[in-house]
Amino acid sequence: MSKIPAFIFIILALTLSSAAQESVGTVSSSTGSIATIRVGVNALDTKALTLREAIELALENSKELRVSHGAAKVAGYDVLAARGAFDPRFSGQSFIDNTKSPNVSIFSSNTSTTNKTVFGNASLFGLLKPTGTTVTASITSQKVSTNNPISLLSPQQNSNFNFSFAQPLLRGLRFDQARRVLTISKRSAEISNLQLIQKTTDTVTSVQKAYWDLVFALRNLQVQRDGLRDSREQLEHNRRLVAEGQLAPNDILPSETQVAIIEQAVFEATDIVGRAENALKNFIAAGKDDTLWGLPIVPTDQPKAEIPTVSLEDAIGSAMAKRPELMIAAEQVGINEAEKRFYKDQARPQIDLTASYTSAGIGGEKNPRFSSPFSSSCQTNPSTPSCVAQLALINGLVGNSFTDVWANNFPSLRVGITFNFTVGRKTTEAQLGKAIVQGQQIVAQQEQAQQLVQIDVRNTLQALRTAEAKLKASTVARENSEKQYESEKRKLDAGQSDIYRVLERQTAMLSARSGELRAQTELRKAVADYYRATGTTLEFNKIELK
Repeated sequence: MSKIPAFIFIILALTLSSAAQESVGTVSSSTGSIATIRVGVNALDTKALTLREAIELALENSKELRVSHGAAKVAGYDVLAARGAFDPRFSGQSFIDNTKSPNVSIFSSNTSTTNKTVFGNASLFGLLKPTGTTVTASITSQKVSTNNPISLLSPQQNSNFNFSFAQPLLRGLRFDQARRVLTISKRSAEISNLQLIQKTTDTVTSVQKAYWDLVFALRNLQVQRDGLRDSREQLEHNRRLVAEGQLAPNDILPSETQVAIIEQAVFEATDIVGRAENALKNFIAAGKDDTLWGLPIVPTDQPKAEIPTVSLEDAIGSAMAKRPELMIAAEQVGINEAEKRFYKDQARPQIDLTASYTSAGIGGEKNPRFSSPFSSSCQTNPSTPSCVAQLALINGLVGNSFTDVWANNFPSLRVGITFNFTVGRKTTEAQLGKAIVQGQQIVAQQEQAQQLVQIDVRNTLQALRTAEAKLKASTVARENSEKQYESEKRKLDAGQSDIYRVLERQTAMLSARSGELRAQTELRKAVADYYRATGTTLEFNKIELK
């Protein structure tokens, strides 16, 4: 953004403010005073605004950017959710069970058997991302109290620790559903971020164009007002010439007509100012109730631009590397590659290596109601060998069951292979074929997007060079038309011209002045379009998205 001295800034602000204020009031014509009030704005108060301030307000208040930013945040949460598939999952249960059932055993004289069970279980499950391995570790403990006299222990405690895993050997080894979802969600999040960048770029470009349109509208209004003042002065001058007998009375009519025509141009220019101002406010206002709607905006930046001098090849190279839509197309290709990779993997047989290890333990307290159904003599003669062995067995079981678990007294190890495959792969082949065709479509769309971007760069660069040339030509035209107008007025005073030629020169001068202002505006808009086309709008304007 170009820097201007303070005194020039003040003069420019006063000039534009004067133009804005003059557009609210009346215009005296040959037929009376005609109102040119601008609807909905207070000319007594104005809002000075730089282009940078306009861009910042637009980025802060844009509703479309809020939607795009929200979509990017949602996509980020989708990635977080996809990563959750690889988070360890802890689960468990605990309950107390009390049952009473009729006795149907000949080994017990009880009429019913009562069992009270306290059960607890906890397990930890994990999915390893690199290889698709599933790992499970669990610990279980159960305590059972019973009145059954043939049970050695009451309460009896059973515990075990189990570790198992399953390792895919074909399907799911390199890619599976969890990794597919994570890959797609990451690329989808990147697409959302790129769409936010694209929307921000479009917003900044649109604000720049709206800003320069308002600059042109205000300056063009001032040109028309200057022309109206000049035409009125010329009308009064011609009346003096009529009074002196140098012009015929009918020669006043063309001058009065010229005044009326330029008055119409003032009204039209006023309308253009209102429309251009509303277009800019639509980008920068916080809402329909923003006080900004009631204030005339006075742009303070000059429509002078540093013209980029980059070559066509460099401009196209920059666009190919930085245009968001091309990056989005690349991400869509990546998503399709993930789909094809997944369905190719699904076409393989599922063969998994499985293994598990369990360490079990038992313990508890001697059942006070225990009586052996095979030998009742132990109650009277417990020293017999069989009774001693039976007592030793019971005493060996008495204790904490976890002692056996940690001591690995009762281990179990299992290793095996599980397989699962479908005879005929019609569904998988159809899904893979569909993904391949979609991939071809996406590549074709990507190539088309690249071609359109190249055309866009060529067109914007051509428009930039054309606008630069038109500005130089319009400046010459304006300078020469002003000289011709002044010369024609002098000729009229010397009797060497007529009023029609003077008015013709005046009309040409006003058109040339407006043309130069339009050329300046179009050049600034062409520069903004160039940076958009090359993907460098945010970089040039020093805008960083967080």
